[in-house]
Parts: sequence; structure tokens; C-alpha cells
Amino acid sequence: QKGGVGKTTTAINIATALAATGWKVLLIDLDPQGNASTGIGLNAADRTTSSYDLVIDQLTIPECAVPTRIPGLDLVPATVDLSGAEVELVNAENRTGRLRAALQAADAGHDICLIDCPPSLGLLTLNALSAADTLLVPLQCEFFALEGLSQLLQTVERVQERFNPDLGIIGIVLTMY
Repeated sequence: QKGGVGKTTTAINIATALAATGWKVLLIDLDPQGNASTGIGLNAADRTTSSYDLVIDQLTIPECAVPTRIPGLDLVPATVDLSGAEVELVNAENRTGRLRAALQAADAGHDICLIDCPPSLGLLTLNALSAADTLLVPLQCEFFALEGLSQLLQTVERVQERFNPDLGIIGIVLTMY
């Protein structure tokens, strides 16, 4: 539930590695900073549709995803519009299940979807946790990171109780070693 632990770097590298092995990968940049989009090489000017349109305007995955320079890797980019999404989602119908609905409605064109989450626990992150099958936790190699891990485990339990009983933790990736 904080930034600077390597979430985006981990998401980009895993997505790229999976695409390099022949998987059809979808990476959703759900962080308003849009660093995953920039890191993949998509200029801000080329982001005509985004994860904002996916979650707020309820466009479809095919309408929002763009191919990247990496064969087999598609991206739903983030734009600055996403920074206002938290406020817009507060009164929205199905405010925590919009991303899940978009993924369920998508055709089976991708083998796996990775979601790069924002650095805070808000409605965008809850959308990601509600949509995900599994959670991969980047953990900085320092003592105080363990406090954040216990908070995350409590959050996962709450999400399992209220929104997504199938959410599981696939593992922890130690970062910045």
C-alpha cells in the first residue's frame, strides 16, 4: 500500500518475459502515473483510450488495448484522466466490479492479464483485486516492509469476504535486493 517497491517494474518485466515465451499477454496500467505505459514505450500523445475509459466509461478491452512493440504484449494504457477516477467511482454503480466485468466480457484473446496497481488502496486497487485470480506481491527487502505485508494480508481477507472469494496470493517477489 505504498509506492516505490517495484510494482511497475515487476509488472513490465513479467509481462515482457511471458510475451517472449509465446504467451498472449495483456497489461493493464491502472496507476494514474502511467509509468507502465511509459515503460513499455507508449508516448502520452498516443494514448487515445485508456484504463480510465475501461473503468469509468465502460468501454471494452478491445476498444482500449493497443499493441506494443513487444510481440504478443498488448497494453491498456493509463492517462492523467485516471487520477480523477477514484472520485468518480464513489457514486458509480458496481464501483468495485467494473474491471472484473470488462475482463469477463472480453474474448479469450489473451492467455494472461497483469494489472499494474496504483500505490494506494482505493477504488482502482479494489477493482484490480476484485478482478484478479491471484496476487503477486512485490516486497522491498527491508524490515518495515513486513508491516505493510501484514496490512495487505488483512486487505486481501476483506476483499475475499466482500468482493472476490477466489482471490489468492501466488507469491511474494523480493525487490531491490
